[in-house]
Amino acid sequence: MISRARTFSWAEPGTNIEKVIGLDGLQQLRAMIDGEVPRPPIMDLMDFEGFEAEFGRVAVTMRAQEFHYNPLGGVHGGVIATLLDTAAACSVHSTLKVGELYTSLDLTTKFLRPVTVDSGLLRCEGRVLNRGRRTALAQAELTDQAGKLVAHATSTCLIMPA
Repeated sequence: MISRARTFSWAEPGTNIEKVIGLDGLQQLRAMIDGEVPRPPIMDLMDFEGFEAEFGRVAVTMRAQEFHYNPLGGVHGGVIATLLDTAAACSVHSTLKVGELYTSLDLTTKFLRPVTVDSGLLRCEGRVLNRGRRTALAQAELTDQAGKLVAHATSTCLIMPA
């Protein structure tokens, strides 16, 4: 058996938080993209490669790798769900006003085809379908490098004052 190892590092969560307190959600995401504040540790743990944000839409990319595998030799469903949750929830984050927070209430996921290292660079795009005063509904679609839809999800988020 060949032994493999992986090492990664991350910035302490909340570092430079004072830089984002007075920003709206999209500005907060852009501060992360621009490196003004560290990205969440989960992005380093999963080895996310790219992140894009505009109002009501977010895209995240990640290359399918062996360390994402389940015992049967495919990318674990929890990894796929994490990508879908990130894209859907962050699309809601991009609509937050200054002084608003949010949390996910649910995530309904459908797995359509297997994902392996041969799937290449995965792209997950989330968008807000409906944004009210207290809740938002978002959806996310995950495609492989060939552009095939491999999974999708919907998520409801609760919006709260800070």
